[in-house]
Amino acid sequence: MAIQPGQTAVGLVGTGVMGKSMAGHWMKAGYQVHLYNRTKAKAQELLDQGAQWHDTPGELARHCDVIVTMVGFPSDVEEVYCGEKGILEQAKQGSYLIDMTTSSPKLAKRIETEARERGLFSLDAPVSGGDVGAREARLSIMVGGSRDAFDAVLGLLEKVGTNIVYQGEAGAGQHTKMCNQIAIASNMMGVVEALVYAEKSGLDPLTVLKSIETGAAGSWSLSNLAPRIIAGNFAPGFYVKHFIKDMKIALEAADEMGAVLPGLALAKSLYEKLAASGEEDSGTQALYKIISQLR
Repeated sequence: MAIQPGQTAVGLVGTGVMGKSMAGHWMKAGYQVHLYNRTKAKAQELLDQGAQWHDTPGELARHCDVIVTMVGFPSDVEEVYCGEKGILEQAKQGSYLIDMTTSSPKLAKRIETEARERGLFSLDAPVSGGDVGAREARLSIMVGGSRDAFDAVLGLLEKVGTNIVYQGEAGAGQHTKMCNQIAIASNMMGVVEALVYAEKSGLDPLTVLKSIETGAAGSWSLSNLAPRIIAGNFAPGFYVKHFIKDMKIALEAADEMGAVLPGLALAKSLYEKLAASGEEDSGTQALYKIISQLR
């Protein structure tokens, strides 16, 4: 049975850069939205608009038909789902659990197995599109889990995304997101190097963008993050520390599968250097600060 606005309580754990916008879209669509965040103040704007607050993820789960999580690290996912009085233990039978964090495929499979044993439906549904995609409700959402569960919550996902693809069994969404992050990692190096080269050669980087962003070099990062770099805007649409986490997950999974990813390994080393310089809470476009200083 499809999840319908007005009849469904949707709980969101994590109201950060992206979660806040997503919750707003669901409220506008008529869903009853419940919230939990480690820092309540970050959810205050949504609470002022009518969302309901809960003091723990487990308490939220007891009141909701769908529980969506958008947290930081796999350890956070494990804590909110598998911890004592966590979501798995407290959720009502028949509830839908949707983890939209970029996390471990292994953990996604574990959560799905435990959810099924408890009469719950679990999906791993990481997203791509950053703060802009969340704000404009045009995220790319890649989903793993049962097809029936996917069909049931598709309408809810359509309120925050425009490219929603069912990828297969539990863990498939996370594996797909790893493919996304692998492509972005090497691409970000190319975007930054192109800007450094343009500057060194005396060109106007904004004028260069007019020529290259719609050609074969075009990419989301080139169109959306290169202008931020040029403007000196390194605020996070996606945190450096979270990107490093994603690259670690991808490299570990690749090693287990016998795949060698030299571009990803190089990008990770550069981002780790960036984080060590104090930029872990900056946006991924801050890679410019490292590459522009290389000699």
